[in-house]
Amino acid sequence: MEVPRRPVLKSGVMLAGYGLAAPWLQPGRADAAATPLAIAVGKVDITPGLGIALAGYAGDSPRAATGVNRPLYARCTIIWDAGIPNVIVTADILAFPRTIHQAIRTRITALGVASSDFVLTATHTHNGPVINDDVTAYTLYNIADPSPERDAIRAYVARLQDQIVDLVRETLTETPTACTLDYQVADEDFSYNREGLSSVERDLPVLVARTLDGAPIAVLFGYGCHPVSGPGVTLIDPDYPGLAVSVIEDDAGIFAQFLTGTAGDQNPRNASSWPALTADGTDLGQTVLNTLSAPGRPISGPILTAYRDVDIKLDITDTPDNLAVARANFAVRQANSPGWISRHAEIMINQIDAHSFTFSTPVPVQVWRFAGGTPLRMVMIGGEPVSGYAAHCRDNYGGSDGIWISGYAGEVPAYLPSDELLTTGGALHYACGWSTDYPGMGGGAMCAYGLIAHYLRNTQGNGVEHTLIAALTAML
Repeated sequence: MEVPRRPVLKSGVMLAGYGLAAPWLQPGRADAAATPLAIAVGKVDITPGLGIALAGYAGDSPRAATGVNRPLYARCTIIWDAGIPNVIVTADILAFPRTIHQAIRTRITALGVASSDFVLTATHTHNGPVINDDVTAYTLYNIADPSPERDAIRAYVARLQDQIVDLVRETLTETPTACTLDYQVADEDFSYNREGLSSVERDLPVLVARTLDGAPIAVLFGYGCHPVSGPGVTLIDPDYPGLAVSVIEDDAGIFAQFLTGTAGDQNPRNASSWPALTADGTDLGQTVLNTLSAPGRPISGPILTAYRDVDIKLDITDTPDNLAVARANFAVRQANSPGWISRHAEIMINQIDAHSFTFSTPVPVQVWRFAGGTPLRMVMIGGEPVSGYAAHCRDNYGGSDGIWISGYAGEVPAYLPSDELLTTGGALHYACGWSTDYPGMGGGAMCAYGLIAHYLRNTQGNGVEHTLIAALTAML
């Protein structure tokens, strides 16, 4: 399938295909010469009003916001490549569900931006507003429908979508600044693997836009660690990514934007607290500042892009006998488990009775390739991928200097575990998606995401790890 890739407010059409085969993303093309680049940036305050329910920690009553520690923002970077806009938007929220992501994407493409040229990500702060208007609002936060809390969520979501679309529209109309790009990977060390696996994220990728005389004007950076440095209280806050952005902007006077990495199994080493947030955010921001004085390796266009939804299958045996056993097991959970797990079991019983459960989830996968000179690949995956996926990409596509992997892009249907995590369960039995009471059913994080089963292991070539890696291999 091919989609139009159009210069905004310009005539003519360029085509950028996407799908399982992406020959235009391969090296050696005659048109892979350096092309002129320019940049435009913008941001908008998306802080909700007080009283809205905060997302990120399950509870039996909504965690209503009582104040603002620091405001939340949506940020937009547009890299213009020979008249074509490549748009990255990040928002200080926990995650976008599919309905909201797709609604925003539809409106952005209507502005003339090709779908593969638009990236939408969440920074995954755990002190931002609930935006889910589905069963997870009830499961995680005991927010019923109808209720004043649901009304507040819906009103905020409508405003948020308008703000993001307006932000992109306005940034597209800004006069871009001609620039060069350079890339380097610094080292950061405040995360650890909370599931007890061997992979730990230390990469701090930094992409700097500079004026033609070499002065930095904007920076895009990322790190793979859950944004839970701050405490889960009732103050709105963007956590360590937001503080790091402020440290950079206040010190260097340039625009900064953060992409959350493969943080599904990565947590800050220090226990969550305001001092820990200050330490982690300040350290991250200062490390980025230290990279600005010496440019990294030059990065140039053309920028080649691809986008597709990858269907990830859940481990479901859809027979009456098996569903009867699952229903009985969920009934035990409903009677004997903490509130949010009990509510999940209630919903799953209802879905079994109605045979309305889902058998798979779509996961967006995007690739941007800066093809001039020594290429840089950027991979943006939906969901909450564990760090093993970043390790795989680095091992197979030029190491840290050749590829940058981010998560929480587009929409987040669930954690994306590795086969190792699915098999062992990990230290927490959370990101794996199953619990020790009934390991054949959805548990752990799948309770949080309202799914009936965990993802398939790679026993028949259709497991989550195999499917994602096959998609990445085809696109890279």
